[in-house]
Amino acid sequence: MILCGHRGVASLAPENTLAGLQAAHQLGLEWVEIDVQLTKDRQVVVFHDEKLRRCTDGTGWLRQYDWHELARLDAGSWFSPAFAGEHIPQLLDYLALAATLGIRVNIELKLYPQDDAARLCRRVSEVIRQHAFDPGSLLFSSFEPDCLHHMQTLAPDIARALLVERIPADWQTRLQRMNGTALHCHHRHLTRARAREIKAAGYRLNCYTVNNLDKATTLADWGVDMIFTDTPQHYLNAGWHPN
Repeated sequence: MILCGHRGVASLAPENTLAGLQAAHQLGLEWVEIDVQLTKDRQVVVFHDEKLRRCTDGTGWLRQYDWHELARLDAGSWFSPAFAGEHIPQLLDYLALAATLGIRVNIELKLYPQDDAARLCRRVSEVIRQHAFDPGSLLFSSFEPDCLHHMQTLAPDIARALLVERIPADWQTRLQRMNGTALHCHHRHLTRARAREIKAAGYRLNCYTVNNLDKATTLADWGVDMIFTDTPQHYLNAGWHPN
């Protein structure tokens, strides 16, 4: 079962930063997961929250700032003084470093109530297309089916995964509509029977956010392909292979 670093490696470095990506590389991870959204001037940045306060020294809503304003914020000191001066990265810079390090990236398309799905997806696809990133090294995921439908048109050669908390009864119909290849669900709501059903239908099954070794062992036994975890180092220390 593949270990995917959640937001980089969220237990070792500030989430969604280049430092977190470097931490994943040092652990030998093949995959990381990140979140992307748009700035006021429509630049694609790697950031999870709608507001800036938790993970930067800024305040207010991310969408209200231009990129040049966000670039000045400290996105590391909240985690540890050792990361003071770490910045919010643009998607372009994150993917460029990931390509250099040989790490694949699950890009979660974050969509908050005031956001425009088509605009976000168009800008993300432009970044990837203009800089010729390897489609096989990327995976799109989202809780918003609209985002995945847009990506089916804009970047059809990049795999798509539907994000859910609880698995809906019509999960397969939803995946078929977007030609998706994987289902991402919260591990607490997965059963052995459902896992077998999804795998038998030919889909990849990935679970978030798994920070417990016993739970991960159970999920592996059920056929789960990948887990998103804040603490991949704990699995590696227990003898797991990162890939």
